[in-house]
Amino acid sequence: MFLHLSSCLLSLSLCLPDLNPMLLLLFHLMVSIYTIITFLPSYLLSWVSQPDGGFYGSEEERAKRVKARSVEGCPEGPYRAVSATKRLVTSLHPGVDTLDKVFEYAATRFPHRDCLGTREVISEEDEQQSNGKVFKKVVLGEYRWLSYQETLTAATQLGSGLASLGQRPKTNIAIFCETRAEWIIAAQACFMYNFPLVTLYSTLGGPAIVHGLNETQVTHIITSKELLETRLKAILIEVPRLQHIIVVENTPTTWPSYPRGIGIHNMTAVQKLGARPENARERKQPLPSDIAVIMYTSGSTGIPKGVMISHSNILAGITGMAQRIPNLCEEDTYIGYLPLAHVLELSAELVCVSHGCRIGYSSPQTLADQSTKIKRGSKGDTSVLQPTLMAAVPQIRFHSVHTSVVECSDRVQQAWICDIDVNTLHPTTGHCWPLSLNNMRHPDEIMDRIYKNVMNKVEEMNCVQRTLFILAYNYKLEQLAKGYSTPLCDRLVFRKVRSLLGGRTRVLLSGGAPLSAATQRFMNVCFCCPVGQGYGLTETCGAGTISELWDYSTGRVGGPLVCCEIKLKDWVEGGYRSTDKPHPRGEILIGGPNITMGYYKKEAKNQEDFFVDENGQRWFCTGDIGEFQEDGCLKIIDRKKDLVKLQAGEYVSLGKVEAMLKNCPLIDNICAYANSDEIYVIGFVVPNQKHLLALADQYGIRGSWEELCNSKAMEELVLKVITEAALTAQLERFEIPRKICLSPEPWTPETGLVTDAFKLKRKELKTRYQDDIERMYGGK
Repeated sequence: MFLHLSSCLLSLSLCLPDLNPMLLLLFHLMVSIYTIITFLPSYLLSWVSQPDGGFYGSEEERAKRVKARSVEGCPEGPYRAVSATKRLVTSLHPGVDTLDKVFEYAATRFPHRDCLGTREVISEEDEQQSNGKVFKKVVLGEYRWLSYQETLTAATQLGSGLASLGQRPKTNIAIFCETRAEWIIAAQACFMYNFPLVTLYSTLGGPAIVHGLNETQVTHIITSKELLETRLKAILIEVPRLQHIIVVENTPTTWPSYPRGIGIHNMTAVQKLGARPENARERKQPLPSDIAVIMYTSGSTGIPKGVMISHSNILAGITGMAQRIPNLCEEDTYIGYLPLAHVLELSAELVCVSHGCRIGYSSPQTLADQSTKIKRGSKGDTSVLQPTLMAAVPQIRFHSVHTSVVECSDRVQQAWICDIDVNTLHPTTGHCWPLSLNNMRHPDEIMDRIYKNVMNKVEEMNCVQRTLFILAYNYKLEQLAKGYSTPLCDRLVFRKVRSLLGGRTRVLLSGGAPLSAATQRFMNVCFCCPVGQGYGLTETCGAGTISELWDYSTGRVGGPLVCCEIKLKDWVEGGYRSTDKPHPRGEILIGGPNITMGYYKKEAKNQEDFFVDENGQRWFCTGDIGEFQEDGCLKIIDRKKDLVKLQAGEYVSLGKVEAMLKNCPLIDNICAYANSDEIYVIGFVVPNQKHLLALADQYGIRGSWEELCNSKAMEELVLKVITEAALTAQLERFEIPRKICLSPEPWTPETGLVTDAFKLKRKELKTRYQDDIERMYGGK
């Protein structure tokens, strides 16, 4: 206790040197008395019985226990969760082996409980901003709910109606729609009638949409009125097989100026068609091995790829995910706002459906009271819904529509209210640096909006309030590290921050991109709920690992789920081997019943990325490099290919960026670099001496060759030229280096920075320019 007091006093003296020592002493005296009073009850309550009569022990002990082990005792694995070492788990309930049965099971158990909720729009108006721009604002009412039985009926009628319009079993149907209740109703209809569902992101550009629809040869598509008018209408002539468009809203019955031969229907009208007695027909239920979804994912190295996912694949994946969410039941409420065309959101909602939870729908623009479309003084969706469960990706931003068919699998719509990076906290100790918005490196980093909101409130506090907030923050960090809760701090200090997510959130799952340690600590402390960080891919149904919720360590993604196993494959070229010390390292291979059927019409790619072992187990080669730690938790440490996922989820092919920019006369050689914890690309450039000297002369900059290459002014000029060249080459904005450093020395095999064939040695280049990397990413 006295060590704790001294450490906090030291950190606070560094943060706020003019603090009153008596105030610090008073705070710690209160905390000490509270800790002593609550120690024995909290200690006793931390021991909970297991079904087998054993004990979990304290949260600290649970966090330290082994989560997974190598079933063969080899350092390369395969590693399995300790509860699944003998057999991988494939389903939630006996006999429930397809997705239609999952929903029917839930509707039988919870027929009258709320299932899908949508907020009523009370009014909509335009609001002019001080800069002259006009934003559309809405006032929303309460959530209107469909019960499980009503949802099942709506899906059954829609499936029957689609069949009446000529949709046939095992024939693909597309959905191109924003996240909303109708999306899930349509998906359940397709699952029931064995219509493989082709999912397309609502942010895709025209060529990518055309490619997906033509490749899967769909004749029916489900969409919204807005997407029909703004995206689909312009490309319908390029999709000759399309015959029927089902619009989810109650829209006009006639649609002038659309191509002849295409029928446009309201979803309600199709449901009424399916409800007619004369259209009743016996549906052919799917088999577990039948395709449920063809999910279009990253096209970062070419056109988008469709991943074929069977019913049994998804069932295995959601079974593994559900096992990591303690006490999941019909009392939980989930808020859905991420794209349902993304495997994380679809899996999360199916997990909720399988347990009778209710799902309230939202959007990034209406999520919180401060969200962009919420009228000032009105309530955002989290305040009204008060969810207990949320899924998140570290960063969500709006992306303009591009004509390129290269689209990223984790691209989502707009900045979530929880965009924050706590640069006011020391990255190692977690103790505070001076609280100031000026410490933020990038205004649009993860969780920036909540961070700004919280920090603005902190800066508005008087000295006493601000001091107590910092003290409580650091105190809670230390208590969490020990596995203890802090109910007094939660109630008195963090209650208002917690209320930004509705005040009842008990589990927050993070996936889609790496979560920084500082961000995870902020979420643990201020939201007063654990953050489960996971790792998975579309090719694995989003399932791979999820950290246990009482494990507050950072930088790791947890142990394997009970539905899969993971092994490491040596990557000699990169210097990663399973025999490495202190931890085995290598390319991550994931195997199990959740491994998908492969890419649609991409046999060569299937042979490259998927394989079946001698035991009949199906595996996927992720291309990510990981290491297993002593307790069986996985840590992602590198990427095998030059493909990097930025913090916001965009995939960047570094080789593609370099190939495009090497055409610029100013560049002799370039190495693009991106850190998955950051939001932009940087570059190391060997400039062409003739052109650089001409550029310097043009702007009157003098100096030796080394001085010019080390000149900040020259860096900015070269970056401007590179940016123009990148735009001419039609690189995406997120692919263009935002900062560069100039190298006065050429890269030759003798320098060790390139191979004999003059191919870049990325690992050596990273080491050589480590100081510049830290500078360009704001480290110094």
